[in-house]
Amino acid sequence: MSWFQRRFEITLVLVLALTLSAAAQNQTLRINYTFSGNSTESHIYLDDLNVTDGWAGRRVNMKELYLEGNGQIMMTEVRTGDTLYRNSFSTLFQEWQNTEEATQVSRSFENVFLLPMPVAKAVVEVKLTDNYNKMVAVLRHTVDPEDILIRRIGQNPPQWKYLHQGGSPEQCIDVVIVPEGYTADEMDVFYKDAGIAVNSLLSHEPFKTMREKFNILAVELASRDGEVSVPNEGLWTETALASHFSTFYSDRYLTTLRLRQLHDKLAGVPYEHIIILANTDVYGGGGIFNSYTLTTAHHAQFAPVVVHEFGHSFGGLADEYYYDDQYEQYYNSETEPWEPNLTTLVDFDSKWKGMIPSNVEQPTPVPVNDPRDKMDDKQRKEVDKLPALGLYEGGGYMSKGVWRGSFDCRMHTNTYPGFCPVCRAALEHMIRFYTEPVVPSSKK
Repeated sequence: MSWFQRRFEITLVLVLALTLSAAAQNQTLRINYTFSGNSTESHIYLDDLNVTDGWAGRRVNMKELYLEGNGQIMMTEVRTGDTLYRNSFSTLFQEWQNTEEATQVSRSFENVFLLPMPVAKAVVEVKLTDNYNKMVAVLRHTVDPEDILIRRIGQNPPQWKYLHQGGSPEQCIDVVIVPEGYTADEMDVFYKDAGIAVNSLLSHEPFKTMREKFNILAVELASRDGEVSVPNEGLWTETALASHFSTFYSDRYLTTLRLRQLHDKLAGVPYEHIIILANTDVYGGGGIFNSYTLTTAHHAQFAPVVVHEFGHSFGGLADEYYYDDQYEQYYNSETEPWEPNLTTLVDFDSKWKGMIPSNVEQPTPVPVNDPRDKMDDKQRKEVDKLPALGLYEGGGYMSKGVWRGSFDCRMHTNTYPGFCPVCRAALEHMIRFYTEPVVPSSKK
C-alpha cells in the first residue's frame, strides 16, 4: 500500500468516526419505556422522550448489530425507509420472566435507550425475544424531532472529570462511573474506588492494548445514606439510585430498577456505558447488556468482579459458571445462545469452533470436577495442563448441554487472572465494532 493510499484510508476512517449520518443530529434522543408482563406475557409501553446536546454513541456501523441480545431497537427514516440506527440489549424484565415469581404475578420494569436524534420524522421499533429467539413483543412509534413534548434536559449536568481519556467523545467508547451510597463527604473515597475500577479494567486484555479507544469519566452524585440497601438484613437506605441486594430474592444480586432516575442524573454527561459502584463491603453485583454494571466497591473481590460485570454489560458475555438449582434453564437445546462465549452446538460454526487447534478433542475432557477453588494442589496442576482453547461442558448456570471455550476465565471465576481467548476475541471485536467502520458485524 502506497503512502498516499494509507493516508487516504486514515483520513476516511477519521471522517467517518467524526461525522454523524446526514439524517441524524449531534444530539441524543433518550426514550423511556415500560416493559411489563409475567412468565407468559410481554408488553412494551412508551413513556416519554427527552433530548440532550451531543451524541456519545457509536458513529460507525450504525445500521448493523454485532450481537442480537434479548431485544433490539431500530430507528428508520419515515420518508426514505433507511435505517438510521440499530442496537441490541438485555433487560432485568426478561431475566425476571424466568423466575418463579413471574408465574404468580405481573410486574413492570423501567427501560431507557439512547439514540441519535433524527433530522426528520423517524419510526422507532422496539422488540423483545424469548429464549428460543422468537419475538414476543414489539412496539413501533413515530418520533418527530419538532414535537414540542420532547423534553430538553441536561443543561445542568453533575460535576464530572475524566479518569482516563483516549480521545474525544466522538472517537471513543464513553464509559461513566457512578457512585451509589456515597455521601457528599465521601466523594474522595468514591474517586479512589473509581480509580481502582479503571486500573483493573485497563489491566485486562483486550482493554489494556486498546485503551486509547476508551474514555472513562466519573460523576459526583451524593446519597443521603452512606451504604446501599440489604433487604435480607432488614436494611433499607436512601441512596442516589435506590439500588439494593436480593434482586429476584437472590441475596448477592445487586441492581437498581430506577433506570429513569439513573439517566436523569447523568443528563448532559458524555456517556454510553455505565459502571455503578456501591459503597458497601457486602459481596455482590450485576451486569446487564447495554444497560449497566453495578458492583460492590469495598469487598476484597471488587477488582476482578467489576471487570467480570463489565464483560456482561459492555461485551454481552455470559456467565460461564454453573449450578443446577435455578428455577428455569436459561438456554435450550434448540437455540444457539446469542452470547459469543457459550454454545449449545446448534450453530457452533458461528462461534469459536474454527479457533480450536486440530489436535484438541471436542468436547474437551477434564480430569477433575469444577470449580478450581475446591481442588487440591495436585488437581490444579492437572487442570493447568488443559488446552487453553477447547469445548468444555458447563456454562450459563447449566452443567449439561451448554459449552464454554476454556476451562477457566474471568467470566467463570474471580480467581482466574483474565479473559479466556474466546472472550478476549469477542471483546476485541466489540471494541472495533464501536470504533472502526471497516469491521463487519456478525448480524445483518
